[in-house]
Amino acid sequence: MAAANIFRNAFGGLLKGSTVYRTPVVCRLSTVAVQQKFHTVKTALKVYNQQYLQNGVSLRLQQYSSTSGIQPKPSLEEIQERVLKVCAAYDKIGGCKNQKMSVRKYSGGAPLTLELVTSRVLLVLQLYDKINPQQLNVECHFMKDLGLDSLDHVEIIMAMEDEFGFEIPDGDAERLVRPKDIIEYIANKEDVYE
Repeated sequence: MAAANIFRNAFGGLLKGSTVYRTPVVCRLSTVAVQQKFHTVKTALKVYNQQYLQNGVSLRLQQYSSTSGIQPKPSLEEIQERVLKVCAAYDKIGGCKNQKMSVRKYSGGAPLTLELVTSRVLLVLQLYDKINPQQLNVECHFMKDLGLDSLDHVEIIMAMEDEFGFEIPDGDAERLVRPKDIIEYIANKEDVYE
């Protein structure tokens, strides 16, 4: 426990600087000793880094001064040659030279027209197994003309939601009893105008 206090006091004081800890005299003395050692090590590293940097710079200056002068800038052709070498090496690592990267592009889909909405609604209704395709037209009523019940009506609305990719609230679904109503609702929802 005492070691933990010493460590906490030593490094906590270094990090926070002005914090005063109320600890026994032994801990304060050891804290001062640790702080002095840390300061000594920090100063020694700073001096070493300065000497290393100065020696490195002086060595580089000696190397440049011992050569026949400053190296000229590479020409544009040399730069292009280097770039092409790097690209060729990358192509060898990548597998093939003429590799095309696939890119996905997302969009909102094809623009809807009233004819497209009508054909999609009628197609969904024709594919529904309880509706006779010969009796189906835009003006027919689901319950009166086609003989569907309320459960079939809910299934039709769910099929329309799946086809057009949005949810139809129950309050609106109760009013959609003809294909014409569904077409008008979808056209209004998707902002389709003639």
